[in-house]
Parts: sequence; structure tokens; C-alpha cells
Amino acid sequence: MLFSPNTIFFFLTLTLGTILSISSTSWLCVWVGLELNLMSFIPLIAKNYNMYFSESALKYFLIQATASAIIIMASTIQLIMSLIPSLLLLLALIMKLGAAPFHFWLPQVMEGLSWSHIYIIMSLQKVAPLYLLSCLNFNIYLKYFIIFSAAASALLGALNGYNTSSLRKILAFSSINHMAWMLMSISMNEMLWITYFAFYVIISFSIIFLFDFFKTFYLNDMSNIKSTSFIMYMLIPICLFSLGGLPPFTGFFPKWLIIQMLISNNSYMILSLMLFSTLITLFFYIRICIFMLLMSNPIMFVNSYELIQKKHTMTPYLILLNIIMMFTPIMFIFL
Repeated sequence: MLFSPNTIFFFLTLTLGTILSISSTSWLCVWVGLELNLMSFIPLIAKNYNMYFSESALKYFLIQATASAIIIMASTIQLIMSLIPSLLLLLALIMKLGAAPFHFWLPQVMEGLSWSHIYIIMSLQKVAPLYLLSCLNFNIYLKYFIIFSAAASALLGALNGYNTSSLRKILAFSSINHMAWMLMSISMNEMLWITYFAFYVIISFSIIFLFDFFKTFYLNDMSNIKSTSFIMYMLIPICLFSLGGLPPFTGFFPKWLIIQMLISNNSYMILSLMLFSTLITLFFYIRICIFMLLMSNPIMFVNSYELIQKKHTMTPYLILLNIIMMFTPIMFIFL
């Protein structure tokens, strides 16, 4: 069986916990939904009875349980005072998202997980905290803290991914860097972060699907990719450049919207910082491509008839997804 009944059951309860959190009207119900989500994800991680999976499950449980405890504590004192509970809720949600300065757990947890579990952490597990963060009543102090967290996430996510050879850690630091853009969009416009998150989830699926398809976990594995078509071979650089937001790939579109919003708000300093960090992330995406394009077996370009038969059926859809900006640039200019 492709999916066991236990996996289906825990995934459904995980989704139910997310829906309960974003549809609740009280922080107590939000806490219940987050706990249901947490208790459903832990068995999904630890079901392989592997030392690395168990270590990641324990770290994830401790961090998420700590953040949930802060949420329930903040909700109990919300009637007494206003500023401190809001700040505690903000800290707890940032901790659950893995944004700076509470980013330390995300690369360590993702290093011990499979690609499917990594995609759940990068997508579904971020829905509830991001939505709850956008629902907070922002005063000037909370807005400054979000800007500080976004700036720290942009720098730390870019600089820490600069010197690592693990693809899972690279995606973890990339997720931290992308979280900076989402935090800035939350502080400005609610629909903006939804747009950015939707693009991020779809593009992340394409690159994680390819890494899982080729069974690659480290930079050295990129040089061993064999028995695939030239189109499939070039799809990884296309997806990586799209994830990095390099124009004219699809990933540039949500960043373009945020750049326009920051310029209209005269936030040139934070914009310069985030663009600088994005250039650094593009560097280690290019490094992945160098390992694959320059150190792989030359047979990949010789027997093209034999290799073209082995491309995956999802190849045209992934290509269209990541280069759609090339085909319709004028439509996005006038949005």
C-alpha cells in the first residue's frame, strides 16, 4: 500500500487541527487545534523507528510544546493586561514558524526527516501560525518586533545556508529567509502574505519532488544524478532559480509585489537588507546547480534517445509552473 491507514488517519487529524486553529474564536480553541496538529505530526515523523527520525520528532515536540505553553499562558492573562500577552503570543507564533530569533530548531529537525515530512513542515505546518499572526492586533511595538524578526530571518537564513552541504539544511535556511518576506507582508497587507505563501508552497513542492525523485540529500549526490532526460536534468536549476526569486521565473512575482509595497511605504533600508539576503540565497542555489551541471557523468548528454524515455510524467507541469513568468510577463506588469 502506498499509504497505510495510520498515515491517512494522522494526516487527516493534522489537517483537522489546522482547520480548528484558523477557525476558532478564542485562544483556548486555538491552543486545542495546535495541540491536535502537533500530536498528529509526531507519529508521522517517528513511525519509521529510525534514530534520526526519533531525534527530530523529540526536538520538534519540545519546541512546539514550549510554544503552545506560552500561548495558553498568554491567553489566561489576556484579560488582566494587553501588551504582554500580545507580545507572548507573537513570540510563540514566531517560534512555531521557525523564524529568527527562534530559528535554531528548524535546520536540526529537517536534517533528520524524509522529503515528504519536510514538505509538510514547510507548508501545512505554517498555515495556522501565519494566519494567527495576521490576526493579532498590531501596535507600534509589535510591528517593530516583526520587522526585527524579518530582518534577522533574512540575514540568518542567507548566511547560515552559505556553508552547508546538506540539501535539507539548505532548504531549511531558505525557508527561514522566505519567512522574512512573509513577516514583512503580514505587517503591511493580509492578502499579500497569502499570495506569497501560495507561490512558496507550490514552488517548494516542485523542488522537493525532484530531490525525492532523484534521492538526493547532499551536494555530492547532485553529481551522481543519472539516467534521465536533458529536460528533466535542467528542471532542477529552473526550480531552484524560481525558489530563489530570480526574474523572470515564477518565484519572482510574489517578491515583486512585496518590493512594490515596501517602496510605497518608503521602507528602503529593510528592502535593501532583504534583497541583499536574497542574492546570498541565490548563490547557494547556484552552487547546487554547479555540482549537478559540472560534476556529473557526461553520458547524460550523449545517448539522448535512451534517456528521453525516462523522464517523469510531471516534468511538463513542473516546467510550466516555474517558468510561467516567461510566457506571460505583460499580464503581471499590469496587476
